[in-house]
Amino acid sequence: MVESEHAQTERLREQASLEGDHWSGMTEGFRADPHRSDDPLLELLGRRVERRHSLIDVGAGAGRMALPLALRCRWVTAVEPSPSMGRALLEEASRHGVSNVSLVPERWEEAVVEPADLVLCCHVIYTVREIDAFIRKLEAHARERAWVVMFRDPPQHGIYGLWARVHGEERLPLPGFSHLEEVLGEMGISARTEELPSSEPGVFDSQEDAWRQMRERLFLREGSAKDRLLGQALREETEAVEGGWRLRGARPMRPLLAWWQPPQPTA
Repeated sequence: MVESEHAQTERLREQASLEGDHWSGMTEGFRADPHRSDDPLLELLGRRVERRHSLIDVGAGAGRMALPLALRCRWVTAVEPSPSMGRALLEEASRHGVSNVSLVPERWEEAVVEPADLVLCCHVIYTVREIDAFIRKLEAHARERAWVVMFRDPPQHGIYGLWARVHGEERLPLPGFSHLEEVLGEMGISARTEELPSSEPGVFDSQEDAWRQMRERLFLREGSAKDRLLGQALREETEAVEGGWRLRGARPMRPLLAWWQPPQPTA
């Protein structure tokens, strides 16, 4: 599924394929106050983190989960390959006085880290090709518990209708939570599943902001025939709501948590 989705993107993209840091220029939207109290996932995990625990956050981004969890435990190792995200994480740690976080600037597949009591992987594995090896490494590095968080549908699911309208073909989907459940079952991992409170659909500042963001997500060149088609579609498919503009019919995103206890080594 990952390879098919990526191949479709490369076949239809009008923008040049980006090399290097995909997240450059987008880090601001991923910074968050580590002292916040309005994040249901953070509150759920925070109740299960003890001061004695060490934790690995795989794909830590700008520290949205790593930094507040570091306030609750002994140590956090943040594995994050994006240079811009890693810089944002360290900046936020310094700004908020969080000193018990270390950054490993590598992909999880190549990262060399010591095991921890807890391993968290939040909204990362949608684009992981070798999913079995990735999950086995999560499990091998968790002494007490492994946590994986995914949306029920892939994150870009809400714009698949725009994709079909602009590109003239259905979007090939990335995996969602049901595919993770299948993988875990095939691997013999008995995971527990918990539904988390839904996340409201995103709101654009203006119709122009919607056009700019959707142009990027549909890989269009500004001013192209497809870009003009997108602009027309958005004039029909966006509506004014409190705080800005939203795609008509946009549904809340439904995150779920899968967690399990790794097998204990035999004496």
